[in-house]
Amino acid sequence: MLDSIANLFRQEKAPATVISGPLALAAILVEAARRDGDYADAERHAILRIIRREEEVDEAAAAALLTDAETAQENAVDLFRFTHALKESTPFEDRIAIIEDLWDVILADGERDHAEDGLVRSVCGLLGIPDRESGLARARVMSQTG
Repeated sequence: MLDSIANLFRQEKAPATVISGPLALAAILVEAARRDGDYADAERHAILRIIRREEEVDEAAAAALLTDAETAQENAVDLFRFTHALKESTPFEDRIAIIEDLWDVILADGERDHAEDGLVRSVCGLLGIPDRESGLARARVMSQTG
């Protein structure tokens, strides 16, 4: 029996699946939509709109990426894999757009929850975005949505 347990530790771990920037962004947006416990249609539509705009893809491709992102988010233990992929694929000066996208999804259902605010703070910290920039991003999104 001890040999069986020892063999488990000797087995090589499968390499982690590489997360692309688009999948990472979509997964973080799904996390934002689900963070308040209600994955509303308005949030899902906002994510699809962002995917289509950012990736310049049609509706079917956006839906496929969203499905993959939902699965990735469900299986994630934390945000680090996603934020790491975004840091690798997005220049620092373009990362504020990610925060604007987060606020767009969070505000899409007309409600704002403290858990959603906490998510934005976490993502900002992991991406190196100052809180002030997040507040300005939120204000820009709010002014666009009315």
